[in-house]
Amino acid sequence: QVQWVESGGGSVQTGGSLTLSCEISGYDYSSWCVGWFRQAPGKEREGVASIYPGGRDTYYADSVKGRFTISQDSATNTLYLQMNSLKIEDTAMYYCQPHILQIGGRCTWHQVGAWGQGTQVTVSS
Repeated sequence: QVQWVESGGGSVQTGGSLTLSCEISGYDYSSWCVGWFRQAPGKEREGVASIYPGGRDTYYADSVKGRFTISQDSATNTLYLQMNSLKIEDTAMYYCQPHILQIGGRCTWHQVGAWGQGTQVTVSS
């Protein structure tokens, strides 16, 4: 059974940085893309960043390209999201998602897994 715990959220000012972590256990890294989604109040959940099995490729939403970096540590089964130059519009609940579909050798934004509790990121001026 796959289990994960998200952490690292907090409150920062615009331009600040945060690193989110997701510790995943019981997981087959070879079959799924893994990544981060977020949901702001009153908005739909959206994909933020994902990584292909083995870390071959990474994918980002246009809104975070150049500011966010996704990475994974296979030794500790931990997924990270380094967030720099944070903007007010980055304020959201961030969710780790271990089950993102891969199609044609690429990650999609379609997830089939359950959602965890998430970690809140709040950016203020």
